[in-house]
Amino acid sequence: MQINQTASRTNMADFTNETYVEESSLDFLFIFRSIAMVAIMVCAVFGNFLVIISVYKFYRLRVLTNYFIVSLAFADLLVALMVMPFSASIEIMNGQWFFGRTMCDIFNANDVLFSTASILHLCCISMDRYIAIMYPLKYDCHMTRVRVLVMLVITWVSSVCISYIPVHSQLYTTKENVLELYNATNTCPFVVNTQYAVMSSFVSFWIPGAIMVCLYVKIYLEARRQEHAIQSTVMLHTNYHSGLLANGSRYTDTSEQRNERKRIKREHKAAKTLGIIMGAFLACFMPFFSWYVITNICQEACPYPPVLSSTLFWIGYFNSCLNPIIYAYFNRDFRNAFIKLLKLEKCRCFRQDSDVVHLNYATNISDHKDMTSVHLSVDTRRQPV
Repeated sequence: MQINQTASRTNMADFTNETYVEESSLDFLFIFRSIAMVAIMVCAVFGNFLVIISVYKFYRLRVLTNYFIVSLAFADLLVALMVMPFSASIEIMNGQWFFGRTMCDIFNANDVLFSTASILHLCCISMDRYIAIMYPLKYDCHMTRVRVLVMLVITWVSSVCISYIPVHSQLYTTKENVLELYNATNTCPFVVNTQYAVMSSFVSFWIPGAIMVCLYVKIYLEARRQEHAIQSTVMLHTNYHSGLLANGSRYTDTSEQRNERKRIKREHKAAKTLGIIMGAFLACFMPFFSWYVITNICQEACPYPPVLSSTLFWIGYFNSCLNPIIYAYFNRDFRNAFIKLLKLEKCRCFRQDSDVVHLNYATNISDHKDMTSVHLSVDTRRQPV
């Protein structure tokens, strides 16, 4: 009898310890997810707001290409303010929805709207950079203010058409799910039919993504060609210079030649930056849209844990806070503007950039040879607007 009681206590103690470990693991996971979601939201709000203020405040950043950047930052800012908080509340409250059926429809529509707008803006920026690199002398003719504004209008109108119209007309889902939605007011599922899943994913990601990849490949090949041209030109000029010196003649490198070499180098550096943007874009959105299409086509035949869908959603949201970080690291003009706005000139780690800031903003705009937009240095002939 004593042995049985001892064994019973031992089993109960083991069960209690296992339960405690499981609860501790769940608590740790909950805290980690909450901190990660809050960090993404704060980073996205702060970074994109900083981009918008920088372009508004600093005349040097008011170039046509940055129209796309401001609009992109605005879309990402709205993702952080109008989508992420509701999505985080669903995660924290274990799938419960406390904001009513109308807000559920608005939340789902906003999620599609701003995420689509963000992706389409990246596609527009790739087109802009393609023209700037492939046809630099014709850039001002092709990318006028009117055309840029038309591209932005098309981007936002397309995003509205793929989001608010299907959601509020209930064309995005099945009849069974419509009845379930209005019977259960404490949840906010976004169950789509196969037709909408395929159509929306192609408009929101696959088509613009394919365009971006094709344009980047062409930009990369052109940058490689121009890099080889630089090396050949430098070797030719070096040999020619050496020959002139040997004959007692003077050799002078013209400013036009120097400016052309600088321009090509800037284009090559910008191509690398665009590649990083593309890599971040694909890493954040391709997992979600692949899962989105596959699960909606095979449906019950493709079961998945709920944590997978929420993780893929938040990886996509993470892209909204990546773009300002990439700008700040790779774009000197944005980096210098951020330093001035954040009053970091006196910080030792930013002192070198601070010196560049004072030099750049004290000099007349026409004297700059490396006026930079987001992914590429803009031609020196283009003035801020």
